[in-house]
Amino acid sequence: MRRHDREQSREFALQAVDECGYAALGTVNADGTPYCVPLTIVREGENIYFHCALAGQKLDNLRRQPRVSLCCVSRARAVQETLSIDYASAVVEGLAEEVTDPEEKAHALRILCARYAPENGEGAENCIRRDTQKTGIVRIRILSITGKANR
Repeated sequence: MRRHDREQSREFALQAVDECGYAALGTVNADGTPYCVPLTIVREGENIYFHCALAGQKLDNLRRQPRVSLCCVSRARAVQETLSIDYASAVVEGLAEEVTDPEEKAHALRILCARYAPENGEGAENCIRRDTQKTGIVRIRILSITGKANR
């Protein structure tokens, strides 16, 4: 990290992951070009989960090269007086793997729903029961994480 004065603790970085509204996932296309896509995520311990379609460019890239980068920003506010941005962020380097176990898939969907739709318990459960088999789940195992802030 170039700006060591903005470097934060691992705990700070994990909190930035937990608080971000969405994250940007970086993968590599077959021709070596970068591919980046926004995701809704949830972290549990050293794993980050997201849901997706069962096919597509993102999964093609992950199947070919499971190493990924995930960028999370938990807050960003323009500070006009100083012409800067107040932010908290984390960059995760990880190893992505499709989840195929039905119980782990359902669990990941439950914790995603609990994060993004906490008041829709029954509706979420109905959706999970109905759609688990046709929904992809990916687990990213955190290999390294860094946190940064400008306050």
